[in-house]
Parts: sequence; C-alpha cells; structure tokens
Amino acid sequence: MKRLKFTILIILTTALMGSAFSVIKMGDMYASPLMFAAIRFILAGLLLSLIVGLMRMPHPKHSSEWFYVALIGFFQTTGVFGAIFLSLRTISAGESSILIFVNPILVVLFSAFIGIKYRLIQWIGVVVGFIGVVILIGFHPYYQVGVWIALSGAVFWAITTLLVKRVAGFINIWVLTAYQMLIGGILLLFISEIFGHPHIVFNFSFALIVLWLAIMSSIVQFGIWFYLIQKNNPGKVSSFLFLAPLFGVLSGLILLSEPVTLQMIIGGFFILTGIFLVNRPESRRISSKKTEMEEKAEMETEGNL
Repeated sequence: MKRLKFTILIILTTALMGSAFSVIKMGDMYASPLMFAAIRFILAGLLLSLIVGLMRMPHPKHSSEWFYVALIGFFQTTGVFGAIFLSLRTISAGESSILIFVNPILVVLFSAFIGIKYRLIQWIGVVVGFIGVVILIGFHPYYQVGVWIALSGAVFWAITTLLVKRVAGFINIWVLTAYQMLIGGILLLFISEIFGHPHIVFNFSFALIVLWLAIMSSIVQFGIWFYLIQKNNPGKVSSFLFLAPLFGVLSGLILLSEPVTLQMIIGGFFILTGIFLVNRPESRRISSKKTEMEEKAEMETEGNL
C-alpha cells in the first residue's frame, strides 16, 4: 500500500475512534448512558447484519461458534462501550479515551499469564503505560468513579482481544463484528431497563449523533481498520493505536472546550508511549532470523521422526 494512502486511512480510522468519545458526550444530554449505547449498537448491528447477509458472508454454523459471538458481544459492546458511555458522565472525553486505550498494555499482562512471551521493549511499554495511569489518576485512591469505570472498560477490551484472536480463524470477522454489536446492544438495552433509569429525548440533533456513531464511528471505522490490517503488517497498523486517545483529547478540546491539564498531558504522554511500545512490530531482520530458526527446528524435528 502506498504511504500516502496508508497515512490518510490510519489518520481517518483513529480520528473516528478518538472523536467518538466527544460525540458520545454531546449526546449525553438527550438519553441515559446505557439506553444511548444500546440504540447506537442495535442500529449499527442491524445495518451491518443486513450488509453481511446481502453479501452472503459465511455465518457460524455451530452453537459453540454463536456462543463465542455472544460472549464477545457481552465483553466488547456491552462491557467496553457500556463503560465508555457511563464514564463520560463524570470525566472528560479526553480522560476517558486515554484510559480506555490502556487495553493494549493490559493484553500483554493478561496473555503473559497464559504463556505468551513478549519482548523486553513490550514489557517496558507496560511499565511506562502504568506510570501514565498513576499520574493521570493523581495518586488519589478515590479519584472519580468515571476513572474506575473507564479502566474496567479497558479490562473488558483486553479480554475481548484475546477472545477475538481465539476465534478469528473460524468465524468471519465481519459477521462477528455485526452480530456481536447487535447482541451487545440488546444486552445494553436489557440492562438499561432493569438497572438504570432509561430516558430519551428524541430530536433531530440526537438522531444525527446516533447516525454518526452507528455509521461513521462503527461500520466505517471498523471497515477501514480491518482493511489496513489485511493489507499491511498487523503489528505496524496496531502501533498507530496511540493516535486514537490523542484525537480523543483534541476533539474534547475543539468540540466541548474541555480543559487540557498538565497532569493529563504528562499522564497521557506516558500512556501513549506505552501503547506504542507494546504494539511496536519486530524489525525485519529479527523477524526473518526467527523464521529461519523456526524452519530449521522443524526440519530437525522431521529428521528425528
């Protein structure tokens, strides 16, 4: 892929990711958080389900596969975005976006417990990222409830990442995205009705916000991201995730006039650096050497057999 095209697309998809936090906060005045999130993802899920159906993409055939789709819907859409929508009630869009995107750092920690090995530079990224979290929280154990809600969303996202890696080989990623959004949205609606105090003021402004979130910040954003991963080295693409919380802060400043504090700048810098380090791809030289060693080991194993 040409560098200019790659640059434009990576900026567009991360800008959509990051700016969604400010757009969500703009819609908070019209609906309760969980009801708002439910409407967004039910609409996005229905639209994308229609698309994958018309394109006759392969759907899960076994109940176990549908179970994984539902489980991912619970963690990704219900857990992550439920946390995002709730956190924005008490903290800024910039703070929420920075904390939610701690998830790549948590992925390293969680997957290390199941035996996946990481390079030193990635562990340095974990340490740097957590220093940023401590700075952003400000050493206060009861800072704001929104901080802990946002961090719980990052935990849900990290768990989702590990689940998606497990099923990516046998479930079409577009079909998975469509139905996990739809299932997660229905769960959000159910939780909103049971535990929340659902209310909605439906008008033209709210309709525009929901359509933007459902189409641009869901379907278009996912489409560009998956396209970039398919056409490029996934490690290279993921290394640009640090741009998303940066756009979250900038959109909060531009759209909502949110203040950017020194604490937020320093904490955010450490977190974004940590995200970059944990997602940094191996150099071609190291990667090719590792491939040669693996091929040599395979040949020796076959010779022994």
